[in-house]
Amino acid sequence: MLNQLKRSLSLISGLILCINSVWLLSQGQRHFAIALSIFIGVALILYALFFSSIQRWKQNSRFRTLFWNSLWGGFLFWIISVAAFFVYIQMSINPNIPARPATAILVLGSGINQGQPSPILKNRLDTAAKYAERYPNTLIIMTGGRNFRERQSEAEVMQSYIYTNYPQLKNPISLEDQSRSTQQNLQYSQAILKQQHIDRNEPIAIVTSDFHSPRARAIARHQGYQQVISLSASTPQNVRYNSWLREYFALISGWLLNEYSLFQ
Repeated sequence: MLNQLKRSLSLISGLILCINSVWLLSQGQRHFAIALSIFIGVALILYALFFSSIQRWKQNSRFRTLFWNSLWGGFLFWIISVAAFFVYIQMSINPNIPARPATAILVLGSGINQGQPSPILKNRLDTAAKYAERYPNTLIIMTGGRNFRERQSEAEVMQSYIYTNYPQLKNPISLEDQSRSTQQNLQYSQAILKQQHIDRNEPIAIVTSDFHSPRARAIARHQGYQQVISLSASTPQNVRYNSWLREYFALISGWLLNEYSLFQ
């Protein structure tokens, strides 16, 4: 009975992961979290299909049993760490727009598709616009370079979206159109801030997605931004948990690359 339950759960989980990943790929998303989801999904499906053969294989050797149990133990530990990270992200989300004024608003890019901002990026831009309406003289910096599939940079597409959807905004807008990562978004924007005589010790609003705010804030502080105001945009439900999984790996890689300290 227990073995049949394991087999059924593995098959169902594997199918869900694969179907969800294929759907995300069809929406133009390409990142490591999707590839990992496909890998885990296929592995679970194969485990379910060859369940009986695997049980016989591992029972023929004590070493094989130990090896197999170690694999499952490692996988379980990883699942627990991901779950703990998801809880941390959920507890970190603050949907309220701060009332504190900023001297500049940095909007971090999040991908474009055929000249249009992704759903995640649209939410960031909408959040930035709502905040900017309160402070019409505050500089807005759109950040994001151009990938090989697009004719325009993210920053240009972001500016066009604001002009089209929020024509009432009077804020000056500058473009940082060379960056390809969060670390570069914040680093390359410093030249624009300097041109506008804005120092990094002044209050600067950073607009990004709710799941991305903790890491973006940590990178900004590591680069010398002294008064970070985090503006967190909501993440569309259909890509939320995949985005969180992607952020899990981004958090680890950023720490390994010394983009920030986890304990600062």
